[in-house]
Amino acid sequence: MNSIRIAICDDYEGAALATADWSDVRKRAEVVVFDRPLGSLEAAAEALRDFDAICLMRERMACPAELLERLPRLRFIVFTGQRNAAVDSASAARRGVVVSNTPGGPVKACTAEQTWALILAGAKRLAAADAGLRAGYWRSDARGASYPLPFCLEGERLGVVGLGAIGERVARAGQTFGMEVLAWSTNLTDERAAALGARRVSREELFATSRVVSLHLVLSERTRGIVGAAELARMAPNSLLVNTSRAGLIESGALVAALAAGRPGHAALDVFGTEPLPAEDALLALPNVTLSPHLGYATEPVFQAFHEGLREAVSAWLDGKPIRVLQSS
Repeated sequence: MNSIRIAICDDYEGAALATADWSDVRKRAEVVVFDRPLGSLEAAAEALRDFDAICLMRERMACPAELLERLPRLRFIVFTGQRNAAVDSASAARRGVVVSNTPGGPVKACTAEQTWALILAGAKRLAAADAGLRAGYWRSDARGASYPLPFCLEGERLGVVGLGAIGERVARAGQTFGMEVLAWSTNLTDERAAALGARRVSREELFATSRVVSLHLVLSERTRGIVGAAELARMAPNSLLVNTSRAGLIESGALVAALAAGRPGHAALDVFGTEPLPAEDALLALPNVTLSPHLGYATEPVFQAFHEGLREAVSAWLDGKPIRVLQSS
């Protein structure tokens, strides 16, 4: 039996070994795949205590200092993508644990596409319409209740919060649908917005006047909870809020209360505070939401880049020549 043990964590899709050739690694080490969340810190520590290396899928599992301290054999961490706020890289470095990452593949393009899938699904009431038809109802939802008429995007305002690489793609697509694009972020300039065919406005105006608001900010201490009860209350009863970035951008608890109050009228979400989404989550009881299970990056080309990147990084580490090593700050 191989003495080196490598854990692949949170492979919900069963894709890690299917989208990359791990045969060389498996000749030199034992590879164990965990296809379900490990749960609490205690459960993760127990499951991973005898592993030398762990491979992480994005931010599905946190690696704080408290966990690292309980993994005596750990010498290597590699996560998919190019940043991971859930890994305490500084604590890892202090313990002599090398941290690496992978190429991201077409993550930005795929996330922008998922954003538009949700915008269209929300605007056209597709989730309710599909569920109603399957339940035997014509133009009613799964309970036989009516739902608001779909709306047309042309001529409406699209508010983009964060005009980075993904927000830019979303904004440009909005223009092709004939929408007026508004934009806001802390450091956005009039020139940057205008170069992309958008108009920079205040945060208050964006939320108050946009038919569709889409969030595209990186989650940080500065942006956590940046969309609060006040912003949501400004949204119109017929508006749509879309979030394919991070759930933490919205103040905890504010969205459920706002949706229950009817402002915004609908939300289309791909990201959640706890993932996988618990069966008792309050969002699941609301009729005015469209939900997808964090599919923005969960696509074939992205996973191929991710898992080939994991295999490549693990192989290099086994050779004693780790690649893409993160420098702790």
